[in-house]
Amino acid sequence: MTEERYEFTSTAKKRLIITLIVGLAVLALGIVMMSSGGGHDAHGAETAEGGHHAFNWMQRIWANLWINNVFFGGLALIGVFFVAIQYAAQAGWSAGIVRIPLAFGGWLPIAFVLMLVTYLLGGHDIFHWAHHDLYDPASPDFDPILDGKKGFFYWPMSEHPSVPVFWLFRLVFFFGVWYFIFTKIRSLMFEEDTVGGDSYWFRLRKLSAIFLVFFAFSSSIAAWDWIMSIDPHWFSTMMGWYAFASWWVSGLALITFVVVLLKDKGYLKIVDANHLHDLGKFVFAFSVFWTYIWFSQFFLIYYSNIPEETIYFVERWKSGHYAPFFYFNLAINFFFPFLVLMTRDSKRHSRILKIVCPAVIFGHWMDFYLMVTPGTLKDNGGFGLVEVGMLTVFVAAFLYVVLSNLSKAPLVGKNHPMLQESLHHHI
Repeated sequence: MTEERYEFTSTAKKRLIITLIVGLAVLALGIVMMSSGGGHDAHGAETAEGGHHAFNWMQRIWANLWINNVFFGGLALIGVFFVAIQYAAQAGWSAGIVRIPLAFGGWLPIAFVLMLVTYLLGGHDIFHWAHHDLYDPASPDFDPILDGKKGFFYWPMSEHPSVPVFWLFRLVFFFGVWYFIFTKIRSLMFEEDTVGGDSYWFRLRKLSAIFLVFFAFSSSIAAWDWIMSIDPHWFSTMMGWYAFASWWVSGLALITFVVVLLKDKGYLKIVDANHLHDLGKFVFAFSVFWTYIWFSQFFLIYYSNIPEETIYFVERWKSGHYAPFFYFNLAINFFFPFLVLMTRDSKRHSRILKIVCPAVIFGHWMDFYLMVTPGTLKDNGGFGLVEVGMLTVFVAAFLYVVLSNLSKAPLVGKNHPMLQESLHHHI
């Protein structure tokens, strides 16, 4: 089998840079409209939760940065997760495509820096719990509920909450371990190309199992820290699963989309309709899984009808700002992929996958928009040029990093011990 290498051409780089510049221009226009008070992209100085602080347009910038940081950071993590699953499960069918999701992991250090900087500069506008007077019994803004939770954020400085040491430690620790294991997996996979043998495969299987165990609890805690704590009076025992399901199906759709595009460009000769069928089945199945988690979380809260729980959904489906997106979220993330990918043939044709996969990716970005924006901006939220511009910038930057990483090694590991199984995969 001849070695295949992806060439990240100057034309492709130029297109992504132009896309990024266009996104910045759209974002700048949206900021100008907000700051000047023009159109729906601007609001007056309405108060945020509990009247604690007045709204200003920078809050919307921080909220959008956080949405995209969490979403694209999750995609990078899911890429590593997909690779780890293939090795831990001793899967053979995917031997020819595992380096596609592996390239997603190159975004992890960028996601970490962006997330840390966003919190340090805009954390007070994203997280209600970050305001220190909430923990001062002498303050009119004292919140006894949050005071009881302060150890989760501020330990060991719980008695004098100023810097959320415990919260920041988890952020640094999780990204550090994720990136460390990613680099080890990547280096072993590349070394296997030159050395051969099955010793690398056994080491990768062991390392992948370790990663999966760490991922299981770290991704759930990250979902509590980065998403659920935005609504600090509300909690869901299913939030870890829910965020994972949204990240996972988005990652599967992106893997499938990149594989199809590379196949159209003449790469990945090892991939045929059988591999596409498997990827399509994953997108189909986990769209249903996401819906199951969504419904389970929603229905448990709906029928118990406890005000401190139902407020989360009331803010999203009864608000004029968010109600259309609430229903659109269900339509694009469940009904559309479920109905379109239901048949066998639809999963095997690149034309259909090139329509469904981008829709699913955008749909789950919208899911994270709904998780973050109502909690940070309340009735001051919206969807306009700021959201479109910021998303465009992140898409261009993320793809640039992924394609750059993809071009640094062969697309298919020639010494992968399961390669023959992938070559003869048939369903």
